[in-house]
Amino acid sequence: MKNLKSRLLILTFMVSGFMYSQHTSFEVNISGKGNPILLFPGFSCPGSVWDDVVTELSKTNECHVFTFAGFGDVPAIETPWLPEIKEQIITYISDNNLKQITLIGHSLGGTLSLWLGTENTLNLKTIITVDALPSIGALMMPNFDSKTIVYDNPYNKQLLDMSDENFEAMATQMASGMVINESKKEIIKDWIVETDRETYVYGYTDLLKLDLRTDISKITTPLVVLAAVMPYGLETVKKTYQEQYKNHGHYKIKFAERSAHFIMYDQPQWLLEAIKMELN
Repeated sequence: MKNLKSRLLILTFMVSGFMYSQHTSFEVNISGKGNPILLFPGFSCPGSVWDDVVTELSKTNECHVFTFAGFGDVPAIETPWLPEIKEQIITYISDNNLKQITLIGHSLGGTLSLWLGTENTLNLKTIITVDALPSIGALMMPNFDSKTIVYDNPYNKQLLDMSDENFEAMATQMASGMVINESKKEIIKDWIVETDRETYVYGYTDLLKLDLRTDISKITTPLVVLAAVMPYGLETVKKTYQEQYKNHGHYKIKFAERSAHFIMYDQPQWLLEAIKMELN
């Protein structure tokens, strides 16, 4: 991956003063005041995927909205991508002395929230995952073993070598299955296309390698799982989540029955009410 200039300065004026952070693996937009909420987007998505949610939550909370390296207009970083993001988030929390934190993550961001929840040094209040699993690899591959996932494989090479036209066609097909709301399919496709190609390939490999099905037993923070039902159907989705989360044991789960993967676009009011109920 090419050498990149770091975006080092995030300078945000807060009621209590200035908040200064230096990080290369993400950028953060902060709004509101109150107990902190860290909002993580899904794979290839910028933080703006949370805009409608943040409009409401920032009335009562201090919202920290992340865009990860390689997504949106944030420069890419070297691999390993996801472990670096995790470590820098822990540093960000420490640098800014954040306490009583709620983590809200969609898809990749939800899996990342679970990973952070296994740390016993963070002052977490609640974890809310939005259509996210402890192991996406186990969902996709029978007899999954994370040790077999490597960066250098034929599928990754195919994606790296794919023409822009073919990549966009693939992105269009993917976006069409992830949201029911027709007006949002184009923007989701554009986010995929705009993602740094090596981040798309190797970052997703990092996600596939991450298997938290056993480690989620370490999470003591209250955990709320919000799951989309379409297009697979309620019984199939229930079975998947029960299997993936069985080692946690005391999570709360709610199902968005009229939504595909992007619940914030298919059932925005349902999502907002579910989140606010847990915050209250």
